[in-house]
Amino acid sequence: MTYGEGRIYKKIEVIGISSQSIEDAIQAAIHRASQSLERISWFEVQEVRGHVGPEGKVTEYQVVLKVSFELR
Repeated sequence: MTYGEGRIYKKIEVIGISSQSIEDAIQAAIHRASQSLERISWFEVQEVRGHVGPEGKVTEYQVVLKVSFELR
């Protein structure tokens, strides 16, 4: 069997939120997902959006991710 052959993955969608940055929103989503899922392998950013406050400044970043983990 060659490397990678026979491995099966499942992909789910999670949304990370941060008031600091897009990267923090990604890290928050991956950190939380890793508390529930074992063997997380990779992620894909699907959407980036946010909230604009009354002063016209970004107050929240929201990142939609597809997170993949290996099935046993």
